[in-house]
Amino acid sequence: MSRELAVLWAGRHQRSAWEELCASYRRRIARLAPVRDLPIRARVAAGDPQRRRAEMQALLAALPQPSFSIALDSRGEALSSGAFAERLGRLRGEWPHAIAFLIGSDLGLEADLVGQARWVLSFGPLTLSHELARLVLYEQLYRALSIEAGMSYHREPP
Repeated sequence: MSRELAVLWAGRHQRSAWEELCASYRRRIARLAPVRDLPIRARVAAGDPQRRRAEMQALLAALPQPSFSIALDSRGEALSSGAFAERLGRLRGEWPHAIAFLIGSDLGLEADLVGQARWVLSFGPLTLSHELARLVLYEQLYRALSIEAGMSYHREPP
């Protein structure tokens, strides 16, 4: 059950403490499943009113084909870590291709892209920076895979 997990994200792509933290989780995930980080840059000025649409087009162009696309959006489905692990495990068992997570820039994802996703996932109603959302996604992917593998990383609250 080695389905590739791809994380596509729009935003600033510079070396930072965020990248070091994400890379740490990617190394852990890679021991359990193939994982690929795909930074996407739309070729428009930061202040361009069409930037979010350009980011959508760039994300769609970079999406592995075929793939099961999951958009991260605060209006999506919020799950517990255990429920996310169960859903991801079932998806990895049933879907034979890449599973792609889409993260918008500081502007979020274009509504059309969210509408095209096969699943919309939320980390809750709070607004997270795209850097933080990416880190939380990697941590939750590692937690889900460790639950599936029977590792002791995840502990249920008392």
